Amino acid sequence: MLEAAGTKWNFLPFRPGLVGGHCIGVDPYYLTYKAQSIGYHPEVILAGRRINDGMGSYIAQQVVKLLISRGFRVKGSRILVLGLTFKENCPDIRNSQIFSLVAELAGFHCEVVVYDPWVEPTYTDQNTIFKLITNLQCTENIEFQAVIGAVAHSVFGDVNPRDYVQNNGVVFDVKGMFKPDTVDARL
Repeated sequence: MLEAAGTKWNFLPFRPGLVGGHCIGVDPYYLTYKAQSIGYHPEVILAGRRINDGMGSYIAQQVVKLLISRGFRVKGSRILVLGLTFKENCPDIRNSQIFSLVAELAGFHCEVVVYDPWVEPTYTDQNTIFKLITNLQCTENIEFQAVIGAVAHSVFGDVNPRDYVQNNGVVFDVKGMFKPDTVDARL
């Protein structure tokens, strides 16, 4: 559908994803606060934020369902998440929705490893629910049951997620960054 819509001169190719950051993830609340203070209830804006704020949990639950459907035990499953920043090719992790995704996976007692070349390696000391790695070579001796392509950094363009997941493992593509024949599900 996006390809067909892209034939129009003024089309902007927005894709589903985890909406975070210091602007889009926060600014609607300023608008809704002001609207409510003058007696208007901005239902559509609030519904949009409610949906976006729940996407991390939704994606985690979809991955868990896929793991179960393939006979994997969820507790202890090793999951590689590619990307932590709130948007592509940017080092900013403020209000990144990847944290809610990882927290939901940790709630299922999954072992989560995150790789993001844009995030400072010093950040590894500040988190407790996932391990941040500085390069994908660190994963050579790890069999992941699932890989989640969360942030479409340009460096992930050449990554084949199947290289990092065991046979019958799950690949979930949040941003449409992988070739269709390498993924099991997309947002």
